[in-house]
Amino acid sequence: MHVPNAPGILAERLGAQLLAGTPARDPAAVAGRLLAVQAQDLQGARLAIRARTSRLTSARIDRAFSEERSIVITWLNRGTLHLVRSDDYAWLHSLMGRLAASTNTRRLREVVVSAKAAEKGVAVITRSLAQDGPLTRREIGERLRAAGVPVAGQALVHQLLLASIRGLVVRGPMVRGQHAFVLARDWIGETKPVDRDLALAELASRYLAGHGPATDRDLAYWSGLPLRDARAGLKAIGSEVVERGGLVSLKGQKPASALAPPRLLGSFDPVLLGWKSREPVLGEDAPAVVTGGLFRPFAIVDGRAAATWTIRAGDVQMKPFRPLSQRDAAALKSDAKDVLRFLNLT
Repeated sequence: MHVPNAPGILAERLGAQLLAGTPARDPAAVAGRLLAVQAQDLQGARLAIRARTSRLTSARIDRAFSEERSIVITWLNRGTLHLVRSDDYAWLHSLMGRLAASTNTRRLREVVVSAKAAEKGVAVITRSLAQDGPLTRREIGERLRAAGVPVAGQALVHQLLLASIRGLVVRGPMVRGQHAFVLARDWIGETKPVDRDLALAELASRYLAGHGPATDRDLAYWSGLPLRDARAGLKAIGSEVVERGGLVSLKGQKPASALAPPRLLGSFDPVLLGWKSREPVLGEDAPAVVTGGLFRPFAIVDGRAAATWTIRAGDVQMKPFRPLSQRDAAALKSDAKDVLRFLNLT
């Protein structure tokens, strides 16, 4: 498979990703451009928003979850947790809501939750949220346990996943520092049936807005949908795209006028998850950033990985892959201070 290493292609992608050019104005605008932000690590998702906005705080993201109801988290792409705009939830769920279904069925069986108990669990979850929601995972677990539904180990997670697959629940507001579950219909409103062909076309267009230039296989990888669906979506918007060397972009989509500035990115940042290959960003340093299913926080310089970082004793500690110029080191140090400000650690 062709892996685009050309600096121009990488610059275009980083601009599409909001890592160069004009920052987004708020959390919903980031989710709108990227369409879906990996969110099994909530702090990583928050840091993805920070890197693509200006002077926001983590508390501002909480407001988007809890007061504005503009963003939610649920299981979507590849059957994993993603942060999306509330306005995009219905059609995205119509395409991807069942991607984790077979795994969920198997895992419920493995953790000794019978089909009957799983159905009872979904009923308890929906009834509890209707009566007492929003509820945290612990609070839902208590209600399931009281009803005699297994919750040990991963059983609770897979009960919640089953309710999510069915489009019943999403993670909405923050409650006492915890992300709480709500009924989707109560939090977002009733949704109408979605035409699959129109949804695939929207998926292709929105994916390219935040990830172009890309290939049909990139779209299939990112979404978790079959290649035939990715191709159908791209074909539906054929008049809106331009092809260059096997890569597809939206017509009129202009790259950022400058390279992405040195910046700290969190774990599971979208720039590593939007295409089949991470080589253009990570290169030979991939093992330092990605090990198995673990994606570490890292820093970029000139659009490429330059260091990993962590927070210890209230300070950002970086481990560069090679010596940094004085200018780049100073820029990363300044961005590290912004990370601490964003997380209210200063």
